[in-house]
Amino acid sequence: MFAQIPQNSHGSGMSCNNPDLYEEVKLFRTAREREKYDNMADLYAVINTLQSLEKAYIKDAVQPKEYTAACSKLLVQYKAAFKQVQSTTFPTVEDFMKKYRLDCPAALERIKEDRPITIKDDKGNTSKCIADIVSLFITIMDKLRLEIRAMDEIQPDLCELMETMTRLSLLPQNFEGKEKVSKWLTTLSGMQASEELNDSQVRQMIFDLESAYNAFNRVLHNV
Repeated sequence: MFAQIPQNSHGSGMSCNNPDLYEEVKLFRTAREREKYDNMADLYAVINTLQSLEKAYIKDAVQPKEYTAACSKLLVQYKAAFKQVQSTTFPTVEDFMKKYRLDCPAALERIKEDRPITIKDDKGNTSKCIADIVSLFITIMDKLRLEIRAMDEIQPDLCELMETMTRLSLLPQNFEGKEKVSKWLTTLSGMQASEELNDSQVRQMIFDLESAYNAFNRVLHNV
């Protein structure tokens, strides 16, 4: 990130609008400062994207199924992004939005409700289960793509995903997502804690989880 400031022309009569008189000045001097600005940029982008998605849904420019999946994922990303920015300077997301003049009321409403507008709120129980399931799907797939593949690093999240799906009453007993997750739980249970999935298994597991995640979103669309 850079800012430009005019250099003093020392009475030379040259215009300060001359681009030759500008120099780039870094907004950060250390890796920590750079990370801070990067984190704020990530949060800013997620909120703006969520606002655009809400407006697109209102204008009927996106189908409910695609909206629900995208909104659920953005809310998970928002939580992760805000956690990196939250501080005494920005105790709430409203403080961050005010500081950087983010006029995104629809996004703020989604953030406060913590669920896509297409999902009914059943006293917080159903919506929390749905949010947890989305978060776990994304977390596990992200781990695998980052080559985190040891049994003891994947199994706990996968187990929690299975338990949460079981608690969600709107999912049918024969839901294909449960079957795929259960299959991988069986595979992992036969491994040592430090043992890792091989490349072929990782590729297949990502494929199965993406299929299960898409099936989950189809169920939400039909609720």
